[in-house]
Amino acid sequence: MSNEAFTEPTTEYWQEILPETEVAPSPWKFGYPARLPDQRILRLPIRALNADEAVASLIINQAAICVTDELSGFLVNQVRPFNPDVIVGLPTLGLSLAPIIAKGLGHKRYVPLGYSRKFWYADSLSTEISSITSPLGEKKLYLDPNQVSLLKGKKVMIVDDAVSSGKTLKASWDFLEAVGCAVVGCGVVMNQGSRWKGVLGEEKAGKVCWVFECPLLKRVDDGWDIRE
Repeated sequence: MSNEAFTEPTTEYWQEILPETEVAPSPWKFGYPARLPDQRILRLPIRALNADEAVASLIINQAAICVTDELSGFLVNQVRPFNPDVIVGLPTLGLSLAPIIAKGLGHKRYVPLGYSRKFWYADSLSTEISSITSPLGEKKLYLDPNQVSLLKGKKVMIVDDAVSSGKTLKASWDFLEAVGCAVVGCGVVMNQGSRWKGVLGEEKAGKVCWVFECPLLKRVDDGWDIRE
C-alpha cells in the first residue's frame, strides 16, 4: 500500500456545485463527491485522521457565497417542518448557517452559543464539549445570560455544519434542555457516518435532519474508500 498522503490545497473546493454526472468512482485520492438532494455534486476534500482512516471535510465559512446559499436553502427546507420558535447556532461553523436558516424561516433573529467567555458570562450557563475536530480536548460552550429569556419555554432548533461523533450535539442538546428549552431537533448540512446515532440515542437521533450524507473512509490501495 502506498505511503502517499493524498492531500492537496483546499482553495478550489466548495466553490461550485457540479452537475450530477460528475461522480468519480472509488477509491478517491483527494476529494469525495457528495450528492445533494437535487442529485448535483459537491466535491469535498478528504482529510486523514490517521494512517488508516479519513473523513471528507466541509468548511462552510470558506465556501463560495453561492454554494453556502444553496446549501442553506436545502437546510431551510429540512428544518421548516419542525416549526421552531428559535434557531440556535453552534460554534464555530454553525454560526455561518444559523442566521441564514433563521432568515429563511422568517425569524428576526437567532441565538448563538459560543466558546469565548465574556466577563459577564456565568459558569452555570456553560457546558463542556469535545468533538472529532477538537483534538486538544474539551472546551466550554457558553450561552449569554442576556439571551436566556429568548430560549426558555421556546421550541428550539439547533443548527450546525455537520454531525459526526455526536458528542458536541448531545452536550449542546442536553445543555439547552437544562436551560428550559424544548429542543425539537437539529439541522446540519453534512451527516458524517452513523456513530452519532448511538451517542444521541434513538429519540434525539430521530429528530436530526441533514442536506447530504458523507461516509467515513478507510485507506485502500491508491486512495480511500467507504468504511461503513
